[in-house]
Amino acid sequence: MRLAIKRRASSGQRPGPGRERTRAMEKARPQWGNPLQFVFACISYAVGLGNVWRFPYLCQMYGGGSFLVPYIIMLIVEGMPLLYLELAVGQRMRQGSIGAWRTISPYLSGVGVASVVVSFFLSMYYNVINAWGFWYLFHSFQENGGVQWEPALCLTLAWLMVYLCILRGTESTGKVVYITASMPYCVLIIYLIRGLTLHGATNGLMYMFTPKMEQLANPKAWINAATQIFFSLGLGFGSLIAFASYNDPSTNCQKHAIIVSIINSSTSIFASIVTFSIYGFKATFNYENCLNKVILLLTNSFDLEDGFLTASNLEEVKDYLASTYPSKYNDVFPQIRNCSLESELNTAVQGTGLAFIVYTEAIKNMEVSQLWSVLYFFMLLMLGMGSMLGNTAAILTPLTDSKVISSYLPKEAISGLVCLINCAIGMVFTMESGNYWFDIFNDYAATLSLLLIVLVETIAVCYIYGLKRFENDLQTMAGRSLNWYWKAMWAFVSPLLIIGLFIFYLSDYIITGTLQYQAWDATQGQLVTKDYPPYALAVIGLLVASSTMCIPLVALGTFIRNHLKKGGSAPVA
Repeated sequence: MRLAIKRRASSGQRPGPGRERTRAMEKARPQWGNPLQFVFACISYAVGLGNVWRFPYLCQMYGGGSFLVPYIIMLIVEGMPLLYLELAVGQRMRQGSIGAWRTISPYLSGVGVASVVVSFFLSMYYNVINAWGFWYLFHSFQENGGVQWEPALCLTLAWLMVYLCILRGTESTGKVVYITASMPYCVLIIYLIRGLTLHGATNGLMYMFTPKMEQLANPKAWINAATQIFFSLGLGFGSLIAFASYNDPSTNCQKHAIIVSIINSSTSIFASIVTFSIYGFKATFNYENCLNKVILLLTNSFDLEDGFLTASNLEEVKDYLASTYPSKYNDVFPQIRNCSLESELNTAVQGTGLAFIVYTEAIKNMEVSQLWSVLYFFMLLMLGMGSMLGNTAAILTPLTDSKVISSYLPKEAISGLVCLINCAIGMVFTMESGNYWFDIFNDYAATLSLLLIVLVETIAVCYIYGLKRFENDLQTMAGRSLNWYWKAMWAFVSPLLIIGLFIFYLSDYIITGTLQYQAWDATQGQLVTKDYPPYALAVIGLLVASSTMCIPLVALGTFIRNHLKKGGSAPVA
């Protein structure tokens, strides 16, 4: 009945009592102070650590500059359309993820529940990254010695910071996002200037942007480009729907979707330039340090004149020494390292390894290393905190929208409980085995679940609610018709692409067999691949099932409840 009322009102008929109630809800609902706050909130949420630590890795793995071709194509056919879809749903329905999809169809409430569950899982482990950021930031101020800050204390501090940012809802978040969205760019610009002046920076930039065109024929390059766009924009978590629900109904969310998508992707490229300038410095430093050790070894072993042996004549002199003093050279040979700039640049590192290891190794070799360390980890904190504001909004908005919960608890208490519960459970990631649990959640808590959620979202809008009907809603809100591009992407291209990604991940898991992880072997001094134990596999299965099963189970529960209501209201013979 509620949907029928909305359909008649949007068709230009005289507003009835239902429409008046909708207007009253719109007026009562909190809104962003201005449209710029909404844009900054979306940018702060979308532009996160993945732009800094995953996109550069993908460029390195899949052809440098040529990787931009599939990346930009996927942005056009996947990223922008799906981002616009979620923003439009949130702005039209004026509710969080659960309420928005319940409005479209009572049987789709589980889509919103699944989004909340995934966001809850993400919040549990994602804020641990901010805790690491605090830990490294505090240690950036040391000289020698100093206090050893415990990870658990840093995690508590990270959640306290999140709570203070979300305490007043859009009133406080709208102000914080100005900082979390803009500050990383200030630091990146400073790092870019410094990075380009580092010795060897050009080696890293040339390595990144030298296109390997053969990678365009590699299906994994296209799959990873699509995956990066999908997860970088934060689709399926319910955060974008929550943010858009606080918009004025007449806001041009189409324009905002395009702006946020372009800024997000441009930031990835910009961050990669910064990363590879520093990466080139680190690789060049390690390469030259290796050469100097070999030169010193040969100079001392064969009593050569200081300065005689250089990087330019090293190979020639090594051949001469090997032929002239074979016995002595054979004794020294096991200590001679094979120095190669190419191998240093080929070392592929992603995720926390790139953010917390590669960068710190490079920073410690810079002049005034403390300053660069403080700036870098402050930037990571801002990126992580901006993403956390979106993650918590995806959880809090449906809870505060619920009349049952909000009638018993004020908004501040709900926010506090969510942060407290997440912080308590997140203590698991501060244990000695915390890194392994972090990897499990990072790899499996959201991947398949989000693909399924967004697939159901597109099908729901286009084929359950009705694309024509949704088009009329958007025209009523923004005063402009929906062009063919958005309709074609929503109805055909994007769903087929998501199905393709879903099939790839499923087949990859099946082909791989037993799920595996990387563990450090102290006896070998290197990473080794191990199979997950049975209890870890059980946790992985529970993570995936607890979110994906919400969709069919809630639909089934709604069907049974409606069936029982019909049966109970039937007349007695």
